[in-house]
This record gives sequence, structure tokens and C-alpha cells, in this order.
Amino acid sequence: MADGVHGLGSLDASPPRWMDSHHGPGRRRASPPCSPRVPYARPLPGPNGPSRDGGRGGPPNTRHAPPFSPTGKASMQFFFWSGASIVLTYIVATGIIHLAGHPRGLSTLFFTEMWERFSFYGMRAILMLFMLAAVEDGGLGFDTAKAGPIYAMYTSMVYLATVPGGWLADNFLGQRKSLLWGGVIIMVGHVLLAMHGLTFFYSGLACVVIGTGLLKPNISVIVGQLYSAEDKRRDAGFSIFYMGINLGAFGAPLMCGYLAQDPRFKATLTGWGLDPVNAWHWGFGAAAVGMFLGLVQYLATSHQLGKAGLEPSPPKDEAEALSRKRTLNIGIGAIVASLAAVGALAATKPELMTQGNIKVAFTILLFGTVVAFFAKLFLAGDWTPNERSRLVTIFVLFCGASIFWGIFEQAGSTLTIFADESTHNSIFGYEFPSSWWQSLNAVLIVILAPVFAWMWIRMSDKNPSYPFKFAIGLLFAGLGFALLVGGATLSSGGMRVSPLWLFGVYLLHTIGELCLSPVGLSSMTKLAPARVVSLMMGVWFLAASVGNFIGGSVAGYYEAFDLPTLIGVVAATGVVMAIVMFALVGPIKRMMKRNEEAGGSGD
Repeated sequence: MADGVHGLGSLDASPPRWMDSHHGPGRRRASPPCSPRVPYARPLPGPNGPSRDGGRGGPPNTRHAPPFSPTGKASMQFFFWSGASIVLTYIVATGIIHLAGHPRGLSTLFFTEMWERFSFYGMRAILMLFMLAAVEDGGLGFDTAKAGPIYAMYTSMVYLATVPGGWLADNFLGQRKSLLWGGVIIMVGHVLLAMHGLTFFYSGLACVVIGTGLLKPNISVIVGQLYSAEDKRRDAGFSIFYMGINLGAFGAPLMCGYLAQDPRFKATLTGWGLDPVNAWHWGFGAAAVGMFLGLVQYLATSHQLGKAGLEPSPPKDEAEALSRKRTLNIGIGAIVASLAAVGALAATKPELMTQGNIKVAFTILLFGTVVAFFAKLFLAGDWTPNERSRLVTIFVLFCGASIFWGIFEQAGSTLTIFADESTHNSIFGYEFPSSWWQSLNAVLIVILAPVFAWMWIRMSDKNPSYPFKFAIGLLFAGLGFALLVGGATLSSGGMRVSPLWLFGVYLLHTIGELCLSPVGLSSMTKLAPARVVSLMMGVWFLAASVGNFIGGSVAGYYEAFDLPTLIGVVAATGVVMAIVMFALVGPIKRMMKRNEEAGGSGD
């Protein structure tokens, strides 16, 4: 046994059950003493007899150092093949872009986005697990009631920040400056997360939110500026660009999860004379390295972009210029006033600065933004009765999209907890970290996207309408959690279930994403009156923000409710919303047709 036991080795001379062949790489965290339903708090036999950690053995709040091998051979092999895969990706992607005759700048943006998504999804893959891991295991020791809201607010703010980030780029900074500064701030955020302490943790999350808000909405705009509106290569260029997103999303959980969780890397740390309890911070550090590599290649090749994204959109006249400056000053003033108010409250009434109150305040802010957004939409002009009905329908689509993302985006929260606590994380005898499950969606997207594209073309005139695909997407999201009810029921006895349960969930959710995501924004723009079409991107990002908040919040009740019941409620919500959307398919199709005939937005 390694010397990382810190004097507790005498409590249990045998390896903890979370390291045995039946459970695979996992984590240990303390059980909240008052939780009505704590899946890992059932008295199951372990190496020390009955335990309170889901049968993984040992007393609560006790870190057992596994019997690591110091050779690190497996880790070196992993790093070698990871590096080889990255080199191969650069060669293949650059070759495809060059041979297909696309602008050279596309490769710059492809790899910048790939590395940015690597950093984002790599950190997300281990974020919830890090918060839930016991302090003795290097984590924060939170329970799900605390970790869930933090995850919810963070992921929600990431998407909420894209709205002001896009506005700043369009009106003041230009897309290129926004992209660069966004990447730098993201990298700083991941560096802070790689350090110890709650101050660094929360500061790191804030930096990632701000940086993503600046980078994410603007890099896609630059891709579009590489092509003229009538360029036939445009759609193919975006398809290649989105492949970079999926490559980053695929590789990130594998690398960051390996560094943070896998016993083989912890063996390497032990062999280097380092404490394996710090493995989590190596995972966050890998996310920082990913963003650093993205920035290096962006700075080295940004000359290939020409003038795309260099300058903000010029104001039409002096009045618009003044309006932009006034809006900016109001925004800065609101931020400064809010920070001052929070600081004053923390200094004078620290007892009010609880997580519960912070979550309530954020909930009011988020849904207040939704109300204000749609109030502006409805009051933007003297709408005809037909136009008002279309705006109401857009709101229904917004609610549907919010619920879909609220279900789908539980990959990093509820599904990750289920993978870590209740699933056999192994395939053909190979055990893997629970965070690796978050790579599965990207793999399935790459495999199934061409199949769906071929299928829609083959269906020709029988191709389902946009509203029908929207409803199908919601249905599959609900069915994914309906399937998981069975797995949750089996695991409620403290057992770990087959990985096929989670595979089925991710498969159904990916099918739902391929049905809904490509047509969601398009459906809204087809319904919108011409004068508010430009607001639809904001509506879509706002739906993603609300959905991520819902998804993370569900994880906050993981221990407070019976797990099959909690998952069943999520499933029922998705299915009921799908039924509502199916009922509205006919009216929505007629509204979209009338809008196009009247000279509406179209595509």
C-alpha cells in the first residue's frame, strides 16, 4: 500500500472496494448524515463489514491509497497514443480543408474551436465529480444539494454570457479581439481551477464563463465571413468546423478524466513521488494546456483569416453610435452596482450570503431575463393578430428547447453521478473512469450525423417538417430517462448496473439532438416577423441557458429523492412536452407557411 494513507492504513489492510474489478476507477465521498435517500449510505458488506459508502468499503471520510504500481507504463502508453492521435488529427483535418479548396483560415478556426471545446468539455467532465469527491480524496467534499446548484449556475451563465459577448464583438471589439481575449481568459480560468482552494475554484469558474461568452458566439461568425453568401462551399465549411467541436468534445473527457480519476495515472504520480490525491488538478491543468495550444496555433496562423472579424460592425449613423455607447455604459454601470451591492451585503450581512439565497437571486435574474426578453419581443411593434400568435408559438418552442436542453445537458451532472456511483464502468474487461462517458455523445454524433443526413435526403417529400422533428427530439430525450428508470431501480439496492443502461440513454439523447438541434433555431427564424429575426439567436442561447440551469438543478436533488422517482419525473416532463409539440405541429406548419408567403424571414 502506498504511503498516501496518512496514518490510516491500519484501519483497513485490504484494497478498498472502489478499486476492485467489479467497480473500477471511482471516487469516495462522505455521506450526508440527514439525507432521506443516500444511495451510497446503505449498510452493505465491504472489507470492513457494513459500510456507509455504497459498499465500497471503509469508514466514511477515510481516504485509502490504492496499491499503485510505480512504473507508470500504462500512463506513458496513454500519453503516446493521445499525442499520436492529435498529430494525425492535424494532418487529416488540414489535408481535407486544403484538398476541398476551402479558405486556409478555416483550419485556423477549426483547431482553435477544437482546443476551446477540449478545455470546456474536459473541465466539465470532472467538475461535478471533483465537487462531490471527499476532501481526503482531493475533492471539495460537497453533497449533491450543494454541488448541483453550483454546476447549474455555472453552465447556465456560460450560455447566458454569449449574448453580451456577441453584442460587444459586433459593436465595439470585433470578433477577432473577442476570440483572442476570450481564449486568454478561459485559459486563466482553467489555471485557477488547477490550484487549490475555494477562492481559486470560484474565480476559475467565473473566468471560464466570461471567456466563453467572448469566444463562443464569435468564432462561428468569423467562419461565415470566410465565405460569400452565395459560396457553395459555405455549408461544407461549417460542417468541417463543427467536426472540430466534436473532436474536442470527444478527446477532452478521455484526457482530463484519465488524469483526474484513473488509478494508472495515480500510479505514475506515486512513482514520481507526488501525492495522487492531487490528480484532480492535473485534469483541470490539462484543460488549461488545451486552451493554451489553441491560442498558440491561433496566433501563429491568424494571418490566414485575412480581414475576417477584424472590425466591429460600423454604426449606421451618429444616433446608433450614441445608442451603442449608452447601452454599454448602462451595462457596465449595472455590473459595477451589482458587485458593489453584493460586496456591501457580504460585509454587513454575511449570514445572508448563503448558497440558497444566491441560487434564488440567480433564478430571479435568469427568469427575469426571460420575461424581459419576451416582453420586449411582444412590445417591439404593433403586431397583427397573426404575428402575435406566431410570437406565442416561438415562446412555446423556447419552452420546448429549454426542457430538451434541461434533459440533454444532465450528461455532466445527473448522468455523471449515476455513472460514478451505480454503473460498471468497464467494457470487454477494460475499466475506465466514469468521466469517459461524456465522450460518448461526440462519438455517436460523428457516426449518426451522416446517417441522418442520408435518411432525410432519401425521404425527400416525406421528410418530416421542422416542428415534427422538434417534437421527435423532445420525445427521444424523455425516452432516454424513461429507459434509465429501469437502471436506477436496479441500482437502488446498492448494485452497480450494466453500462448498457447508460449507453442506451446516450444513444436516445443523441438521436434526439440530431432531430431537434439543427432545426430548432431555423424553426424560430421561420416563424419570426421580419423585424425581430435578429433576436432569434438570443432566444436560442437563452433557451440553452435555462436548460442548463434546469439540468444542473435536478442533480441537486439526487440525494433528496428516490432515484427512480427523480429520473421518472424528468422522463415524464420530456414526454409530456413532446406530446404538446406533436399537437402543435399542424398549426406551426401553417404559421410558417403564411410567414414565408408574406415575405417573412425564411431560412
